[in-house]
Amino acid sequence: MKQIKIYLMLIGFSVFTGASFNLAKYTVGYFSPFAAAALRFGLAAVILLIILFMTEGFNKHQVKRYAFLYIVLGVVGIFGFSTLFFTGLKYTSSVNGALIMALNPLLTTILARTVLKDRITARQIIGIFLALLGVLLVIMHGSIDTVKTLSFSIGDVLLFGGNVCWTCYGVFGRRFILDGSPLSTTTYTMVVGALCLLAASPFTTNPATLRSIPIGAWGSIVFMAIFTSVLGYLWWNKAMKEIGAGKTSLFFNLVPVVTMMVSFAAGVPVSITQISGAILVILGVLTASGV
Repeated sequence: MKQIKIYLMLIGFSVFTGASFNLAKYTVGYFSPFAAAALRFGLAAVILLIILFMTEGFNKHQVKRYAFLYIVLGVVGIFGFSTLFFTGLKYTSSVNGALIMALNPLLTTILARTVLKDRITARQIIGIFLALLGVLLVIMHGSIDTVKTLSFSIGDVLLFGGNVCWTCYGVFGRRFILDGSPLSTTTYTMVVGALCLLAASPFTTNPATLRSIPIGAWGSIVFMAIFTSVLGYLWWNKAMKEIGAGKTSLFFNLVPVVTMMVSFAAGVPVSITQISGAILVILGVLTASGV
């Protein structure tokens, strides 16, 4: 029953992250990458601090013990990931971005095996293969020509770097913060990352003036702050602690599927190949998770 709750949280993470992928692409048309990230994580950090003080309270001993780790994880997992993510989306397509981010389960499994000594089962390998195959089908629309026409740009490199940052955030957080709760770890690292983003944002220029920024762009920031950064990060860190890095990271494969579903809801036709790919992704996640 407890694992089912964790899996539902990870599905929620995938839904919010899938939606945020499109929202981030939209917001960088009005905000600089640093400004968009600073607003998103600054708001999220304030919300998390309120929740932390109302529930667990301030643990001085824990903060003192893990201060250096909170700073490193905040710089890497919040500042590094969000900067590379938002900046990368300015210079590459969502197709390339989805393909690169779909490598996360593979990167996490490898790093978790190296750092955490996690055992990789045959079931996990099969699940990773099925999910990755499904992601490729969704992205390529069933045509190998899509891969032939992909051109890797600076944006692709930046997104891959963001993927590595996200992988390190989850794995090293689990490895070194042994007795910290998911809420405290998420809160303190996000505060560090938000402060770094706020410090960097004044040195960048927004593509649009404040008066010309539509309500939809502000709403996108708020959505990403509350649902992706607060709930998403909390659920991800909790899953990392409860079921391990390998099983948790597999749910990142659902993100392109969510993007496809959002496109369908917006009136974009969905092909049989894409539906088949989505089924493979879900089957892969279920297989590797042992559900």
